Amino acid sequence: MSERAAEIRIRDFLEVDLGLTAEEAIAEAERCLQCKKPFCVENCPVCIDVPGFIREIALGNFGEAARLIKEQNMLPAICGRVCPQETQCEGVCILGKKETPVRIGALERFVADWERKNGSTAPSVAPPTGKRVAIVGSGPAGITAAADLARAGHAVTIFESLHEAGGVLTYGIPSFRLPKEVVRAEIDSVLALGVELKRNHLAGRSVSVDELLGFDAVFLATGAGLPLFLKVPGENLPGVYSANEFLTRVNLMRADRFPEFDTPVMRVSRVAVVGGGNVAMDAARVARRLGAKVYLIYRRGEDEMPARRAEVIHAREEGIEFVTCAAPVRILGEQCVTGIECIRMALCEPDESGRARPEPIEGSQFVLDVDLIVSAIGTSPNPLLVSLIPGLKLGRRGNIITDEDGRTSIRHVFAGGDIATGAATVIWAMGSAKRTARAIDEMLKAE
Repeated sequence: MSERAAEIRIRDFLEVDLGLTAEEAIAEAERCLQCKKPFCVENCPVCIDVPGFIREIALGNFGEAARLIKEQNMLPAICGRVCPQETQCEGVCILGKKETPVRIGALERFVADWERKNGSTAPSVAPPTGKRVAIVGSGPAGITAAADLARAGHAVTIFESLHEAGGVLTYGIPSFRLPKEVVRAEIDSVLALGVELKRNHLAGRSVSVDELLGFDAVFLATGAGLPLFLKVPGENLPGVYSANEFLTRVNLMRADRFPEFDTPVMRVSRVAVVGGGNVAMDAARVARRLGAKVYLIYRRGEDEMPARRAEVIHAREEGIEFVTCAAPVRILGEQCVTGIECIRMALCEPDESGRARPEPIEGSQFVLDVDLIVSAIGTSPNPLLVSLIPGLKLGRRGNIITDEDGRTSIRHVFAGGDIATGAATVIWAMGSAKRTARAIDEMLKAE
């Protein structure tokens, strides 16, 4: 896929990848072997008919390809951009054993973008059942469950605490990876199914728990929005951000356009981002676009980074300096951040994750002069609502305990996505939501 040059794209927040042309999409689709046993479908968390929609692309039937995708996935433009296809559908493509696998993600994105520009047709909706479902959270899980339940004929209301819908799709992933107009368009396509969206509604506060439990079913999809911090001296200083806050200020509150939008981040001349996942890459690349010199500190080597390989490559192209096999031990400064002290790490035998276990090397400390630090080492489930619901059983990490269909310890209350599984990918949250929506539908229709 063609992309914008690094020296140009670091000056703005426009999308990096430019997508496929119609000719490129047809040529790519023609490479598909149309396997009788399509492992790509089995390895897709939302079970898209991959050979089916690719066959339609090869024939030039882009509208029919979009229809086939939307039978299982109402967010194809989003998934085509941010799903880790290389470890899912593309990772098991038969062609990948001898050559490059079919670029399924790029084809999904092409179809979704084509439909958005040429007009879309809403999927069919079953007759009303008279049942009401409350969904808390409008992130990937909430939106996916809302679409499936609305199509089944249920009256769905989403309660979103922020002023914009989308959850992490809106406040977490930068526009240069996932344009906000794409997110809005796909959310609008779900609302067109008859879903009601109530923004600025904090469940448990502006809408009470009793009100929620008055619905025929409740689906909790509040995500994993509680950030983890470094637990080192000095991290309470001004100038230390969680990745959540840093990205929310820029993505949702437009800190990149200060003073036009009055939600600035602090000085960004020299920034340290701690972490090696996709969120860390996002934070580092955002800071770079704000004009900063950026260090990415990760305790293992580059090969062990959990971020998608494409994001690592883009970050390097954009001038991010990788400081690998290092970990913070202290944040320096009195009134605000002036630097970060790190220690070198040696990689030892693999730990339970299968990756080399990092151990500090005594006497190897060094200091990076920075004036802003972003902690991107992970998140845990959002505790704001779950703590208000009596009888809801939680795991030791604050996640809601559910069965495989999303049922919780409270009758008619379900949960899915990161609030149940812990922080994961967008597509895994969507797969979880689809299973739970199916269980809710079966329960309501049985009653």
